[in-house]
Amino acid sequence: MPRDILLQPMENATIPARFQDTADARRRFGDQLDRLGPFLLRVDPVADAVVDAFASMPPGQGFRLLEAALARGMDDDRTAKEAPAELRALFASVDHVPLWVDWEAVNRGGAAFLRTGVLGGILLAMQSLILGYASPGGNKPLVFSGRLREQAERRLAETSRFVYAVSQANGMRRSGEGFAITVKVRVMHAQVRRLIRASGRWQPALWGEPINQHDMVATALLFSVAVIDGLDKLAYRFAPAQREDLVHLWRYVAHVIGVEPELIPGSYAEARRLAEMIFATQGAPDHDSRMLVDALLTRRVRSARTDGERRSAERFMAISCGLSRAVLGDELAEQLGVPRQRSPLVVPLLRAVAAASSRAHALPPLQDLALDLGDLRWRRVISMGLGGRPADFAPPERLAGSGT
Repeated sequence: MPRDILLQPMENATIPARFQDTADARRRFGDQLDRLGPFLLRVDPVADAVVDAFASMPPGQGFRLLEAALARGMDDDRTAKEAPAELRALFASVDHVPLWVDWEAVNRGGAAFLRTGVLGGILLAMQSLILGYASPGGNKPLVFSGRLREQAERRLAETSRFVYAVSQANGMRRSGEGFAITVKVRVMHAQVRRLIRASGRWQPALWGEPINQHDMVATALLFSVAVIDGLDKLAYRFAPAQREDLVHLWRYVAHVIGVEPELIPGSYAEARRLAEMIFATQGAPDHDSRMLVDALLTRRVRSARTDGERRSAERFMAISCGLSRAVLGDELAEQLGVPRQRSPLVVPLLRAVAAASSRAHALPPLQDLALDLGDLRWRRVISMGLGGRPADFAPPERLAGSGT
């Protein structure tokens, strides 16, 4: 039996209304709910202090210092001298590698994911992102960031860039690109949190803090447990050891991105239980959930410039909707407004291909080839999605569509 996730009680916390402490959830998870809810009120004070320090500098200077620290490290005399104390504190945190980190497992987890190739990309968009949008509290920072429809393709491309980078061999090592992007995303989250608070429109009694600890660990679960479960539903089977490796990768990503150690699950069983607890208490999707999902599903149709492009985009959307319903289930898909499409053969065909692929990928002679092909697919899709505009993961100066 897996051990329970060790969540310590927090005193004097008023749990936000978004946390649905239902009788069914209480029956399943008991007093762990009392320990999970307060994480909606906890954020990342180390990164928050960094963006507060950056705010007193000329525009762009703070991000340049961050990039210099990532490139040269705090052991470099010039970097250490130029960096504010808050940035040095951040790097004291992220440069520490916990004893539990197993670099071979981290690399194996990333390789197992990249081998899924097209299938992994489908699940990233049609399950992981959509499950994130389904959270009526967790989706609010995206809504506040603005331009929901215009930025749908860009959000997917940047998310893919992040996931690809952390999945690369040694990508999460100190000199790895995945590590650098993860630290940048942590600082970007802190800046978005700062801007949202300054907007005066955030309602903590309803939603908790913006980009809080609860939602940060939920994101890591979307890229690990949710992906594994989606693969299962499409008949691509991860071996038990591969499940543990992928969870281990995202355990370390969660550490670097600022999730408190107590909240990070240490195994697939713990991660799955935490994911189920979060889903059971998040409430039904809301209007913002449906807006975000619609923007994701219709992105290619809206950007089509010719009749031919539009017809192709509509076929792609029909296939995407069918696959999304297959992994989400009809009940959640209905709540999210995922259209029903007449493509009865797509999902059975994909399951047959996925099952054959997972059997082939389990054969040692084919594993390197599958990894190379998966890597190539990810690079092509990311390049197309970014459209020649590299993702720098710089913290925004203002919320889109607002003067804040």
